[in-house]
Amino acid sequence: MQLSLGSVFLSLWEKAPLETLLLLSAFLLILAQYLQRMRHLNYPPGPPGLPVLGNFLQVDFKNPQISMQKLAKKYGNIFCTHGGNLTFMMITGLPLIKEVLINQDQVFIDRPQFPIHLYVFKTLGLVMSSGQEWRQQRRFALMTLRNFGLGKKTLEDRIREEARYLTEAIREEKGQPFDPHFQINNAVSNIICSITFGHRFDYHDSQFRQLLKSLDDVMVLEARWECQLFNMFPSIMKFLPGPHQKYFREWRKLGSFVKGVIKQHKEDLNPEETRDFIDAYLKELSKDNIHSSFTEENLVVCTLDLFLAGTETTSTTLRWALLYMAVYPEFQGKIQAEIDRVIGQSRQPTMADKENMPYTNAAIHEVQRMGNILPFNVPRISAFDTTVAGYHVPKGTILMTNLTALHRDPDEWATPETFNPEHFLENGQFKKREAFLPFSTGKRVCLGEQLARAELFLFFTSLLQKFTFQAPPNTQLSLDIRYGLTLSPVSYQICALPRVM
Repeated sequence: MQLSLGSVFLSLWEKAPLETLLLLSAFLLILAQYLQRMRHLNYPPGPPGLPVLGNFLQVDFKNPQISMQKLAKKYGNIFCTHGGNLTFMMITGLPLIKEVLINQDQVFIDRPQFPIHLYVFKTLGLVMSSGQEWRQQRRFALMTLRNFGLGKKTLEDRIREEARYLTEAIREEKGQPFDPHFQINNAVSNIICSITFGHRFDYHDSQFRQLLKSLDDVMVLEARWECQLFNMFPSIMKFLPGPHQKYFREWRKLGSFVKGVIKQHKEDLNPEETRDFIDAYLKELSKDNIHSSFTEENLVVCTLDLFLAGTETTSTTLRWALLYMAVYPEFQGKIQAEIDRVIGQSRQPTMADKENMPYTNAAIHEVQRMGNILPFNVPRISAFDTTVAGYHVPKGTILMTNLTALHRDPDEWATPETFNPEHFLENGQFKKREAFLPFSTGKRVCLGEQLARAELFLFFTSLLQKFTFQAPPNTQLSLDIRYGLTLSPVSYQICALPRVM
């Protein structure tokens, strides 16, 4: 009886030695990757990779910016890399960034579902959700933030009050060297906490200090190669020890805290009064005709997203700002002269002062440009096949936009590698720059951009009004970077000398 081709193949497979099976599997994986990339002759260029691992070993996880900039120089303004079954497309240059984030925003509006995020958040929240669920949650969050003062004087007053607490906490250091990380983190976080939880946290609150430590830990841990390997092999990595397990533990701590706050809110909820975001969400849950994405589980993740996004980016930018002021005292002196001329010492800064302080505003923007805290933006994913710069981009390609190259482009900036507030000035007046995108652009522009801009101006101006920041005696301050999900300065000590007028 004649055997079928399938039976013959199965028989050979069962009798083949293990080494042959492994070699055949590797060959098939290489062939599959090759066919995927060569299915269209105009697939974006990119470096050759290994079977399964792709280009994973070619990335320096201690300095990923350098790796990506080298590839951009070699392969151009659009190139692809691979890791496991994930394909990443890097876009460089303002025209192409505008093309994918604005002109093709409907193609690239969703977030990729990385296994490490699915393990923690599923597809919930404000940052990594997609589709109708994201639209519903973002719309509700924006409406609620506005109800609690976003863009209004009530929230400005809250920031100014917190600036007074921060000023007093730094004054307690008495001009001696100290690490400003914790005080700044606490101050910035208190603004979003007052909106989400209904109150601020004292700088001596040990539980909140531990929460901020957990938040800092997850930002650093997610960038570790072990966590990136989890995205490629989640079914294996979830059973192995390593930093990724600590990452999950720290998120569980943060989630437990939020769940506890929600439980307390449910117990003392007043239908006649909405104190904060959690109250507003709980009341939305009580409605009969709400969208299916409104669940208590989603409330936990949305609250965590607001807590993280409302703390980390602004806090990190302010820490860069104080460091740059100490490293470049000549710029600090010019800012203080403008503060003294426009505001003086008898009153606190207000947002109304910003229009009359172009140099201070320019310096804050330059801190954001040089700090470059989100070097590749928050990733997107192509919802369907498309074409970018003549190249075929398949559905499911993960998009990264090269903000590092944009913010250091010699064609856009006179001195791209040097801190220089003049980049944002023209004839002594503040000048907006199209090639400045720290909050991204398009429909998924940062939800908290308006809040962050107010915080940066009011906190920074308040601190420079009262203190001069400088290096401790016999100390050379470093501008080295600590790599994580954001790029932050390495831990540093600084002196805040009270200004005597």
